[in-house]
Amino acid sequence: MNGQDYKAFLNAGYKMLKANAEEVNDLNVFPIPDGDTGDNMCSTMRGGVEAIANSDETSLSVVSEKAARGMLLNARGNSGVILSQIFAGINNGFSSLDEADFDQVINALEEGVKSSYKAVEKPTEGTILTVFREAVAYAKENATSRDKQEFIDKLFEGAEISLEHTPELLDVLKEAGVIDSGGKGVCYILKGVGACLKGEEIEDSSAEHSHSSPAVKDIDFSLFTEDSVMKFGYCTEFLLRLTRSKTDIEKFNIDTFIEDLKKLGDSIVAFLTGTIVKVHIHSFNPDKIFGYALQYGEFLTVKVENMTLQHNETLVEKPKYAKNEKRKKFGVVTVATGEGLTQVFKDQGADVVIEGGQGANPSLEDFLDAYNAVNADEIFVLPNNGNILLVANASAKEYDKSIIRVIPSKSIGEGYSALSMLDLTLPDGDAVADVMLSAMSESVTGLISKATREANLNSVEIKKDDYVGFSGKEMLCDDPDRLTACYRLLKKLGIDEKYFLVAFYGKDVPEEERACFEKYVQENYPDIEFYGIDGGQDVFDFVFVM
Repeated sequence: MNGQDYKAFLNAGYKMLKANAEEVNDLNVFPIPDGDTGDNMCSTMRGGVEAIANSDETSLSVVSEKAARGMLLNARGNSGVILSQIFAGINNGFSSLDEADFDQVINALEEGVKSSYKAVEKPTEGTILTVFREAVAYAKENATSRDKQEFIDKLFEGAEISLEHTPELLDVLKEAGVIDSGGKGVCYILKGVGACLKGEEIEDSSAEHSHSSPAVKDIDFSLFTEDSVMKFGYCTEFLLRLTRSKTDIEKFNIDTFIEDLKKLGDSIVAFLTGTIVKVHIHSFNPDKIFGYALQYGEFLTVKVENMTLQHNETLVEKPKYAKNEKRKKFGVVTVATGEGLTQVFKDQGADVVIEGGQGANPSLEDFLDAYNAVNADEIFVLPNNGNILLVANASAKEYDKSIIRVIPSKSIGEGYSALSMLDLTLPDGDAVADVMLSAMSESVTGLISKATREANLNSVEIKKDDYVGFSGKEMLCDDPDRLTACYRLLKKLGIDEKYFLVAFYGKDVPEEERACFEKYVQENYPDIEFYGIDGGQDVFDFVFVM
């Protein structure tokens, strides 16, 4: 197998996964509209596929490295991070190889198993980890020849067998009556590789949107005619791989690089991740920028767009976050969805609020962009979702321009509680983190959402379209009436013993319902300190923090 073979396999695996992403999404343990495992795995695979899309390279190690890096930067959710680490391990196995034989492929797959398990602090069996590990072991043991078609078929067969056993290893899957969604995604990737070997076409039927540049037909060229004069310059973006043949990588200084770019353009966003420099710059002479950059390495991707066409919003992509020009001691990055919640977190001291949350997980690269914008010596990160925590931890390892401290908030409530005690006047980062961790540990978060299917979790009978109340991973109540579900959840959370309550209202909760809820709290808990806030969040109609 050489680099082009590997490229074809990745493309096929991605297409098969993408075509079945909704099925993977639907294998959600909690019966609420947050199933996004398929989307997260697709985003991760797409990053790798796009990184090698235009490559004619035949060296397996070169193609593998580019694909692995693309997957890491685009990894979303726990399943996406684990998947990216599987391919990072495979890349380690292919290191320095122009092509791989049968035994080297098996070794690379086993390296993928090791790497994926290392990515998780406490690996849980019955998940994507188990399915991939057992698939590799099954294929290695049961392949009777060195035929690659037979080996891939055995990989797929082993994954399917392992997937069916996941509910026996994980009680929450058995209780919900589903198999592991990440494991199912792995099965589809392997199925796609098998189809590629057989020469079968895989229909690309997904409506998933690509993050690539817009099609030519979407650009209004009338905005720049034969008589136009360039006034705004070019928006130039590229990924540059530093190469040892051109520079001393260990001595490369990103700050010096940026200072030199300032002589050539403005609106600069640039940072170094590993040996890849990501650059965004506005300039009238992109050729000079390219000439300067080529002193240090070679381009992986390049995009140049005429900014006179900026009125076409689909064409010009602005930097996600405004950069703090003056570096400071401490900074804060958090994650939220909804205008109200976003504003609350900014008011509490967050420098950057990454758009995302339940069912819409940000990528690792989103975190790197946020850290670069914050421009601080130490940055505190609140992911506010258990499915985003692994991505935040991975991003902390990737970023080397600041000390990144991930505060492991797994809900909006925990993030709100931690930020409410944010004190950046404390002498050091340990002290700041300790105060936030203490506040977070003392808080309780409750969530109300509409059930998408029937289930029985924690001995709670759930009916489709009812409203369910839960805290963390514990389902606490079910009711066909949303407000009644709220009242029952408050009781379950022990509101009688609390001294404050914050309620964030979702975007679909009308004013009259909010007024009814507030009246109920005032009449039944007159001594509690109560705040009702328009959060504007998706998925969760009510978020309670006590």
